[in-house]
Amino acid sequence: MSYAGERRILDADSHLMELPDFLSEHADPGIRDRLPDVAGISEMFGIENIDVGRHGDVHAHPDAVVAALEARGSALLRGPKWYDALGAFNGAERGRALDLLGFERQIVFSSITGGALFGVSDLDTVYGGLRAHNRAVAAFCSADARLVGAAAVVLDDVARALDEIDASLELGLGVIWIPARAPGGRSPGHPDHDPIWARLEQARVPFVLHVGSAPLTIADEWMNDGRPETRTARGGAEVIGSKDLCVIYHAPERFLSILVLDGVLERFPGLHGGCMELGAGWVPAMIRRLDHAVEIWSRSEPQLAEMKRPPSEQVRAQLRFTPYPFEDVGQLIRESSDELYLFSSDYPHAEGGRDPLARFERALEGIGEESKDRFYARNLDLLLGS
Repeated sequence: MSYAGERRILDADSHLMELPDFLSEHADPGIRDRLPDVAGISEMFGIENIDVGRHGDVHAHPDAVVAALEARGSALLRGPKWYDALGAFNGAERGRALDLLGFERQIVFSSITGGALFGVSDLDTVYGGLRAHNRAVAAFCSADARLVGAAAVVLDDVARALDEIDASLELGLGVIWIPARAPGGRSPGHPDHDPIWARLEQARVPFVLHVGSAPLTIADEWMNDGRPETRTARGGAEVIGSKDLCVIYHAPERFLSILVLDGVLERFPGLHGGCMELGAGWVPAMIRRLDHAVEIWSRSEPQLAEMKRPPSEQVRAQLRFTPYPFEDVGQLIRESSDELYLFSSDYPHAEGGRDPLARFERALEGIGEESKDRFYARNLDLLLGS
């Protein structure tokens, strides 16, 4: 039996691990030498990169390694992580991993290159790099129809963003991952961006915020506590410290709140969005604040009075969030709605844990089967337009 057992599960967050030629292999010649160095980024994050030369041109684990990983069966999540995991950088291997996990579909994000490109200031380099990134993600996901690739797109230049969205859709990618910032110095609700939201609504493809959509760690001055002996968990692969965890959702919450208050979800009721690997404990409070903001400020900001649906209804209908495994998703459902939350494994990253299903099941004790089915599958069905 697979890890999922009889439970129908769609995985809202997984990753591929980039090899050194991830971008260069898929880049147009004119941009190739301007792209970020994948091996250098990996080293910066403390990830031990694999020497692609060890695997020749196949970009795969040796047959014996694959066989040993497959032998773990439904205990696959308890095995190696990062580059050593089954299907870490090879799409066909990932398909075998899905067989063992029993997940019906799985969204796939890059691990280091998408967020790195979001931080590049030169737009020619950004869009050239994103085109290479999205081709590479599509190549990985083309090996198995259950893999839903996440295209990375910045919205700063609306015309180029639309071109990249269209190119990503032609590649078969299924979600559009964007930065959680004011694109091009404008609110995400600026009319200039309406063609982007309209295109996504028409295509029934969601936008997504994810770790990497904003800086992962807080500024250095907040770490200066005057105590040299103070230790931090920072320094490993995507490892954040306690201070970072407490504010990691601030930029996504701001982005989504502004999107609602500027009427984007009202104008595009068929638009859907997700927020992945940023926790969800903050979501019920955000929803309450949005309703309060509209109720209190609708007289002094008359555009708010034009809303036909309260923000809480808009969020329930159009946005989805992945709780961390250590968060009490049952309590979140009780505080808000069972329509809002999604299961995720974070495979093959270590942060997803070795048995997320068991942790979520414990948190969901006392929650009805219909709500559990929403969490594990149906909410992601809706987000993906299924």
